Amino acid sequence: MKKILSFDIDNTLNEPKMPIFPEMAELLATLSQKYIIAPISGQKYDQFLIQIINNLPESANLDNFHLFVAQGTQYYAHKAGEWKQVFNYALTDEQANAIMGALEKAAKELGHWDESVLLPGDEINENRESMIAYSAIGQKAGVEAKQAWDPDMTKRNEIAKLASQYAPEFEFEVAGTTTINGFVPGQNKEFGMNHLMEELNVTKEEILYFGDMTQPGGNDYPVVQMGIETITVRDWKETAAILKAIIAMEEA
Repeated sequence: MKKILSFDIDNTLNEPKMPIFPEMAELLATLSQKYIIAPISGQKYDQFLIQIINNLPESANLDNFHLFVAQGTQYYAHKAGEWKQVFNYALTDEQANAIMGALEKAAKELGHWDESVLLPGDEINENRESMIAYSAIGQKAGVEAKQAWDPDMTKRNEIAKLASQYAPEFEFEVAGTTTINGFVPGQNKEFGMNHLMEELNVTKEEILYFGDMTQPGGNDYPVVQMGIETITVRDWKETAAILKAIIAMEEA
């Protein structure tokens, strides 16, 4: 029996960097009455709030939402009416600078570093405390622009491969639509899922995971390799259709 519904965020619950649609918000709220809802993503904490939590209706059981930030290297739980950080495996300044330096050097060498396209206040390398995220055209770029930049992941795979040569002591992984995550080896979504199971006292068999990048090399693939039941989706609409089916079965 499943106790946990766990989700990637971008292209699984929403459109990249956009708030979830009202339909998804209602579905998650309904499911939170019975299931623990545990999004796990490379996003930073503020984005979990902006994209998911702040859009939920009052009927949502926030105590059943558990946020596994930056691939689960940070964890936030709702306790006594507020969100509290349970742990954070933060990078040192030296580690963060080494990862950012490798990504910038690799991207520039391959012609994929252009700060002129950034919107005001945006950046290509973002320090998410326990992880660095390279976003080729910035975090604030529009959905269509992001989806068009590297649809087959060729550019990001090349950058990640080269960055790993410049900083072999770290791991670089393709994510999202224009993103590469850089982190301490082993701190991918398998790391996050292991901590999720420990913190919430559940087994693999009690988790159902949804993700859009479950192919080898994608940031959801470590979850697949763990043997956790995983549903691959193309977009949030496919996720919504499956969640409706789950609710219908519960009500039958």
